[in-house]
Amino acid sequence: MLQLHQVTKRYGALTALDGVSLEIARGEFFGLLGPNGAGKSTLMSLVAGLRAPDAGTLTLDGAPLTAADPATRRTLGLVPQHVALYTDLSAEENLSIFGALYGLRGADLKSRIDGALAAVQLADRRHEPVKNFSGGMQRRLNLVAALLHRPKILLCDEPTVGVDPQSRNAIFEYLERLNREGLTIIYSTHYMEEATRLCSRIGIIDHGKLHALGTLDDLLLRLPFEEEIRFPDTPATAALAPQLVAHGELTTTDGQHRFRPRPDLKLSSFFALAEAHALPARLFTSQRPTLEALFLHLTGRTLRE
Repeated sequence: MLQLHQVTKRYGALTALDGVSLEIARGEFFGLLGPNGAGKSTLMSLVAGLRAPDAGTLTLDGAPLTAADPATRRTLGLVPQHVALYTDLSAEENLSIFGALYGLRGADLKSRIDGALAAVQLADRRHEPVKNFSGGMQRRLNLVAALLHRPKILLCDEPTVGVDPQSRNAIFEYLERLNREGLTIIYSTHYMEEATRLCSRIGIIDHGKLHALGTLDDLLLRLPFEEEIRFPDTPATAALAPQLVAHGELTTTDGQHRFRPRPDLKLSSFFALAEAHALPARLFTSQRPTLEALFLHLTGRTLRE
């Protein structure tokens, strides 16, 4: 549905995007994960038509996507990183303005406003000035403002920054429902748990380059990782521990065994040994690699401003 080919964007000496190529399928919930300054917002602004690339092309349904083409941009909805609302106006007045900018009028506009406010649980606050709203309420209103014209693609640029857990969960549930109904969503974030929960596919971006791309399971396979099985150091496990030394590395600290098996040892073989000593499976835990570990592996641990 959306294709970026070798897209580059510079701001003076700074290269914000460096030859990024990416394809987004219709109905996908795509996550763009990266630290501050990685290029996420720049990519969003190019897709939204707010800026033009210095090199490369963007196409939507096979047609060029450019800042000079307002008709194509009408098929997009943008939830910006910073709340874009008129704070002295009410929630309903804000939505009326955004709807009118997309050509909505009369009963159709009113119906969409009613539905939008109900969807984000703000119907009872519709006449109240937005400046009286909490950060989470403003974020929810900002979200539905981008959806009034029923876009083909929704661009969410870090839409939960500074949001309380209840509002964040409400936003997640609403976006998940929209995606199930067929809306294509591109979601940028630096929160691992958001990408893990929401996104069917994830791209990790840093310093303007796309470093990894795939489903969560695909990405985790890229992480250098040693399986580690943990179990308590008790009289019941005392006979098992010495047998494991021949099959990997065993360390014991603070009453806990940590066993790192050799790559050729199958987990079924490990549990066969455990069963031979009548040890129940609940004694053992196995750590799975995490998206956060992969993220830090690819982007480093240097602090970003």
